[in-house]
Amino acid sequence: MHDHVPTDIRGASNRRLLSMSLGLTTIVMVVQVVGAALSGSLALLADAAHMFTDAAALVIALIASAVAARPANDRRTFGYQRAEVLGALVNAVILIVLAVGVGVGGIVRLASAQVEVAGGLMLVVAVVGLCANAVSMWLLSAAQRRSINVRGAYLEVMGDLLGSAAVIVAAVVILTTGWMPADAIASLVIAVMIVPRAAGLLREVASVLTESVPRGMHVEVIREHILGTPGVRDVHDVHVWQLTRGAPVFTAHVVIDDDALQGGHAGDILSQLQGCLAAHFDVEHSTFQIEPSGHSDKDAHV
Repeated sequence: MHDHVPTDIRGASNRRLLSMSLGLTTIVMVVQVVGAALSGSLALLADAAHMFTDAAALVIALIASAVAARPANDRRTFGYQRAEVLGALVNAVILIVLAVGVGVGGIVRLASAQVEVAGGLMLVVAVVGLCANAVSMWLLSAAQRRSINVRGAYLEVMGDLLGSAAVIVAAVVILTTGWMPADAIASLVIAVMIVPRAAGLLREVASVLTESVPRGMHVEVIREHILGTPGVRDVHDVHVWQLTRGAPVFTAHVVIDDDALQGGHAGDILSQLQGCLAAHFDVEHSTFQIEPSGHSDKDAHV
């Protein structure tokens, strides 16, 4: 119940998946840059720029994952799991900068003279990018549910997949109608898609860093479970937060019956409480301060 060592989801398995996604992303990025240069497509170049930030994000995620796997010590008693949150924060900032850059480029292209775009080459490269992003999303789909760091990388890959889809649509429009502004519009669509993902990631990072209650957990429900434990009379000073996604931490002061305390049942009650938190709320680390009836430090904060 008190082990702070990161689980395997933040260990070698995580880093292997991130490395595979990084390899795919880098290859497709190079293909898109070459394709954008040959076809003259701004949308393809915007998608390649997004791929570049994805590659950077995956490198950051790999570093953060390696740091987070380090064990706890006397200096950092909770370990280094918050490194994942910092990695996600950097990813979110990169996404915002990318959205602004792509948006400005799209507006400039629309306002300037029409540029000829090779729709066929643009379509082929976009399809390759779509397939590669789909594979990367599949690789990261399980790990992103437990790690905010991998979640950031997963969201960026998802954005790339949607971006490739937008490029495919623009290429089809150009091939069938010859309407070249479709390329610039597709780049603006990519920029717009990036913003909500960056905002969502920033909100999650802020929630962790401000030690808010994890999403989906309700203190009143946890309190009811604790009060339903035989021998428990009251619970107060309840705190629940998370070190990173999938790593909630819980503390509370619990008042138990004098008879249970004097009868030596405090240990049994403590085991029941910790088991309840682990089974019903997926809290692996919970700390309870057992108090006798009449204890007077309730809700005291200095």
